[in-house]
Amino acid sequence: MKKIKVLLADDHTVLRQGLRVLLAAEEDIEVVGEADTGRHAVLMAKKLLPDIVVMDIAMPLLNGLQATQQLTAEVPSAKVIILSSYDDDEYVQQLTAAGAIGYLLKQSAATDLIKAIREAREGNAYFSPTISKRLLECNRRAIINGRPVRKNDDKLTSREQEVLQLVAEGKSNKQIAAEMFLSIKTVEKHRQQLMNKLNLHEVAGLTRYAIAKGVIEVKPPALPAAS
Repeated sequence: MKKIKVLLADDHTVLRQGLRVLLAAEEDIEVVGEADTGRHAVLMAKKLLPDIVVMDIAMPLLNGLQATQQLTAEVPSAKVIILSSYDDDEYVQQLTAAGAIGYLLKQSAATDLIKAIREAREGNAYFSPTISKRLLECNRRAIINGRPVRKNDDKLTSREQEVLQLVAEGKSNKQIAAEMFLSIKTVEKHRQQLMNKLNLHEVAGLTRYAIAKGVIEVKPPALPAAS
């Protein structure tokens, strides 16, 4: 039996380890790698050529949306399943538009992920039941009202979105240039263009925008060490 090759992409080590244990119990599934950033996931997928990439949305350096777009373009044989804490309709629509074939909520991963992987391997879409129900209702209302089912109002290019995330994560132009293999001048150009498009001209405003759009994740402050 040819096993389904899976790449896990999530910046939470404990979650990745738990998913690996879950999938290792299945005879037809093999975890071939783990990535802790979106950029790492894209690089590993190019090297390992997995059948399935299980992808979190909120990851450092390159978020799940951008990573999914790149994977769809550069490793089209790999099917992307989003595994996320966010169940907002906008996230689901953005990720499916980017090329994801499935979208699961983390709280139901233990029951849905294995089936989703097998369905995705066959080219079938799979969504958590609560998301499927909402998508069907949304599409039904759109058809009745004569509106397009899906719209793409994203004003930023893929490069600008990458720069936005890195700026919001506190990276300098020099650090962004090194991370994206671009010149500092090119980074400055992308940064100015995204500021003009969003009409936001300070880092704080860009950071708030990135948080509101789910580009970066706000992590809770660390608890003080016990005395």
